[in-house]
Amino acid sequence: MPAVFDAFWRAVLYCLYPRVILLSLLPVAGAAALAFTLGQLFWAPAVDGLGAWLESSATLTVMWSWLEAVGLPRLKAVLPHVILLVALTPAVVLVSLGAVSLVMAPALVRMVARRRFPQLQMQQSVPWWHGVLWTLWSITLALVAMVLSLPMWLVPPLILVVPPMIWGWLTYRVLAFDALAQHATVDERRTLMAQHKYPLLGMGVVVGMMGTGPSLIWSTGLMTIAMAPLLLPVSIWLYVMVFSFACLWFIHFCLLALQTLRTHAAAPSTPPAAPVPDTLSADLPHTLDT
Repeated sequence: MPAVFDAFWRAVLYCLYPRVILLSLLPVAGAAALAFTLGQLFWAPAVDGLGAWLESSATLTVMWSWLEAVGLPRLKAVLPHVILLVALTPAVVLVSLGAVSLVMAPALVRMVARRRFPQLQMQQSVPWWHGVLWTLWSITLALVAMVLSLPMWLVPPLILVVPPMIWGWLTYRVLAFDALAQHATVDERRTLMAQHKYPLLGMGVVVGMMGTGPSLIWSTGLMTIAMAPLLLPVSIWLYVMVFSFACLWFIHFCLLALQTLRTHAAAPSTPPAAPVPDTLSADLPHTLDT
């Protein structure tokens, strides 16, 4: 547990680096451009189709009458927008996680390794396409789990447990792999992910709970619906920063675990290497570190 908390605070400090903040803008630009294009093409038809379906639903007729009776007739027109935003939130989360994994993770690993683990050798770098397949396969499994677990969401206590567990498992699978891809061999990666399975899963669950924070931006009032084109890039950037922090958290934890594993493996035959200064003050951001 001390290693988990140590990696947590180091990740917080690294998020203040100008380089990390600049890197976080790259996936935001791409995701925002994609979201804007898809919104221009499909948003209006989707809202009209969903609104027509809600209007024709006999089950909801009583609710429409009640809304008009209490003086909230406009809520009927806003409801399709709200439903679509809620439905698209998981897609935004997955796109943000995938963007951090594919765009930011390699650069963040190199930065942490250079500053904190300069003596840690790259034993086997995983091909980029291997990481892409791992990420896509993990996302696919998470989506299947989400669909299969939907009936469980109707039970009030389980809705607070099941989604964070699924997001936590996905985050653990993707970011632990990315953290070790450039330095660990296949056997080392499998060993570490098995040895530290529960701490890594716990870290993933914490990140999954943190990932609900940016969603609150849509719950501040009906005005957010009108400001959706502006708030969507902000929401994506918040998700990217959450996963950037998570990526740094996993990198610090996993690279330290890898260094410890190699030290223990080499201890019987070789003398220990000179210790590298390892203090939180060494990780404080510098204004010129871009």
